[in-house]
Amino acid sequence: MDSTVTTATEENVWGGGANRPLGASYGKLMMWFFLVSDALTFSGFLAAYGFSRFKFIETWPIADEVFTHVPFFHGNYPMYYVAFMTFILIMSSVTMVLAVDAGHKLKKNAVIWYMFLTIIGGAIFVGSQAWEWATFISGDYGAVETRGGRILQFVKADTGERTALADFAKTIPGERTEHERKNGIWFFDEGYMPSYSLDEVVEGFKADPNVLIRIETVNDDHQKIVLSRDESLAKLKNATQVVEGANLIHNEYGSRLFADFFFFITGFHGFHVFSGVVINIIIFFNVILGTYERRGHYEMVEKVGLYWHFVDLVWVFVFTFFYLV
Repeated sequence: MDSTVTTATEENVWGGGANRPLGASYGKLMMWFFLVSDALTFSGFLAAYGFSRFKFIETWPIADEVFTHVPFFHGNYPMYYVAFMTFILIMSSVTMVLAVDAGHKLKKNAVIWYMFLTIIGGAIFVGSQAWEWATFISGDYGAVETRGGRILQFVKADTGERTALADFAKTIPGERTEHERKNGIWFFDEGYMPSYSLDEVVEGFKADPNVLIRIETVNDDHQKIVLSRDESLAKLKNATQVVEGANLIHNEYGSRLFADFFFFITGFHGFHVFSGVVINIIIFFNVILGTYERRGHYEMVEKVGLYWHFVDLVWVFVFTFFYLV
């Protein structure tokens, strides 16, 4: 009995040529798919931020009063360092464009140089964002929180500028009890405690007539409302605790949702930039080793360039909606 064996003709699913969608390679097309899905994720985060801000618009913190720090400088520099971070990231996107263009021309040394500058720019941005987080968490003025979760900040009556708790709070002997080994409670660690207790802040406020309370609510001039001396004393009676800096539960700058979105959105974007820096370093060393020169093309540089331009573009939206608007 004759047996016939039929062998299927091997067929390449990705036929190439005119069959390629948009004329792009498989790798670049998959990168575009990833970027589209990631763009939808960031869009959802920013939409949620916009909804929350619109709902609590009257008590939302003012960015110019929150992001005022510059490394190694003391003073009030609203948005200066954030603008510097944005400039660095945009310039790193420019150097990435130059690296991709040099790759198209098969100029290995130029690709190495521009990739190196891109990595440096990304590292500066990630380090700056880590510093900004640390500053945001630690705070510099301090405030008190009421039973309803509202934040009361302190300002000078003569100038209207914010004043730190250290400028007026009194030190009450015996107010704080530290759990130390010498006290015989060596097995019990002291939890986090603010620099001053609520009683120390209240006593210091009563003793300094030049200090007033500023509440979260914003007036028609987009300025937070400052209470009179009598209103401040009455408001202070509802205070329950001292707040320094910001975390996911308390926020000396105002609404705790502001801190939640800050950590989540900027952290998620920062993770993308950090990942991009790591990938750029890998591609950078492959360029040095001549991997892509032997392949005859630098498509990997172009693919990682798409990702880098994406995180740059996302930051433009984050910077606009979170810091500027």
